[in-house]
Amino acid sequence: MIYLFAVSLLWAVSFGLIKGQLAGTDATAVAAVRIAVSLLVFLPLLKPRAVAAAVALRYAGIGAVQFGLMYVLYIAAYDDLAAHEIALFTILTPLWVALVDDALARRFSPWTLGAALLAVLGAGVVKWADLASPGLVRGFVLVQASNLCFAVGQVLYRRLRLRHPVPADHAVFAWLYLGAAVAAGGLSLALSRPSAFDFTGEQWGVLLYLGAVATGLGFYGWNVGATKVDTATLAVFNNLKIPLAILVSLTFFGERLDEPVRFVLGSAVMVFALVAHRLAPKRATGKM
Repeated sequence: MIYLFAVSLLWAVSFGLIKGQLAGTDATAVAAVRIAVSLLVFLPLLKPRAVAAAVALRYAGIGAVQFGLMYVLYIAAYDDLAAHEIALFTILTPLWVALVDDALARRFSPWTLGAALLAVLGAGVVKWADLASPGLVRGFVLVQASNLCFAVGQVLYRRLRLRHPVPADHAVFAWLYLGAAVAAGGLSLALSRPSAFDFTGEQWGVLLYLGAVATGLGFYGWNVGATKVDTATLAVFNNLKIPLAILVSLTFFGERLDEPVRFVLGSAVMVFALVAHRLAPKRATGKM
């Protein structure tokens, strides 16, 4: 769990940087730059012969879906939804993690689904807000498609990595960023104007940090963590990063908490889901 916890804290800090330094920039261009930087970071670590060509293509396909297509759908949702609505709709990711893993394993794990539902309930208490955008249905579908892409990528990477052992995850992870770069780069070429890449020096610094650390090391650490826990723990952590992000914003970015009771109650539900699952008798929880 240490990998998932560490990445959650890392992303919590990154949210403040994005909000403070990249407001008003072209989101598609930002996504393409971040992933390109991530690819450059991991490319020197790639060991092309670590896995067969067919397995390398699978890794690239996972990256295209989990990072590339996920960003495409997530960014498209901003045309229909307000930012707080998108944040609310992302809390359903734990359900997708649980359902996708059960579907691929051809089983039904009620303990895993229960933990995922508690994680969604807790996050819903923390993040609930009024929904008023006219494009609510289309936006909801886009965000759920984005959530599904992220969930599918986590589960498939976990399964593929465990079935095809390599000396270390970093030996193959560049394949994921290569696939993601193709997907996000293609979207940027199609939708972004050349002027969208006219970032200021300070913004380039933030993008380099986000690409190398938040995206590069972050997604790497998250997927590595996914191989070391069962499905229920992975599902819960997909939402547990929400209260962690809020705590970091309160501590380091001077933000205020409008409804502390909801925050405490929702966070407690998510922590309960994790603790209860860890203490429960070991059953069909998605451990491979």
